[in-house]
Amino acid sequence: MDTAFLLSAFATLFVVIDPIGIVPVFMALTRGETRAHKRTIILRACAIGATLLCLFAFLGESVLGAIGISMPAFRIAGGVLLFLTALDMLFERRTKRRDDQADEEEDRPDPSVFPMAIPLLSGPGAVTSVILLVGRAEGPAETAAVLGVMFLVLAMALVLLLLSHHIERLLGKIGITVVTRLLGMILAALSVQFVVDGLIAFGFATPQAG
Repeated sequence: MDTAFLLSAFATLFVVIDPIGIVPVFMALTRGETRAHKRTIILRACAIGATLLCLFAFLGESVLGAIGISMPAFRIAGGVLLFLTALDMLFERRTKRRDDQADEEEDRPDPSVFPMAIPLLSGPGAVTSVILLVGRAEGPAETAAVLGVMFLVLAMALVLLLLSHHIERLLGKIGITVVTRLLGMILAALSVQFVVDGLIAFGFATPQAG
C-alpha cells in the first residue's frame, strides 16, 4: 500500500473538512445551549456527514460515468475548486462566510443537519476530495484505506468539537487564524497536484521522475 498516497489523502481531507476551523463556528451556533444538547448536535452532525461522504465515495464515480464525465476531467475540475477553497482560507473569506452563516442560523434550535453536517463537514470540497481519492485508489485495499482515513478525520472533528470550548480558549482567535492560513497553503499545493494528475491522464503532461 502506498504510504505517500495515504498521507496525501489524510492531508487533503483534514484540510478540506478543517476540524479546527469548525470549532469557533460550532461555538457560535450553539451559544447558550446546554452541554448535553451540544453533544447531541455533534454526534448527529458527524453521523450525517459520514453517511453522506460514504455515499459519494461509493456512488460518485458511477454517477459521473453515467453522465459522461471522466475521472481525469473531474480531477482537474476538483483541483480548481479546491484551489478556490484554499484561496478563501488564505484570505479569510471562508472564515467570514462561516461566521456570517453562523449569525444567520443562530436562532435555529438544532443546527446539526445544516450547517454543521452540510456544508461544514460534508461540503462540496469534502465530497470532491472523497470522489477523487477513491478514484485514485488502486484496488479494494487502498479504497478501504481511504475510507479509513476519512473516518479518522471525522473522528478527529468529533473529538475537537467535543473539546471545542477548551480548544477555542487555548488557541484564541489569532491561533485559529494562523492554523487556517497554514492549512490553506497545504490545500493549495494539493489542489495543484490534482490538476497535474488530470493533465497527465489526458496526456498533456508527463510524470516527473523522482
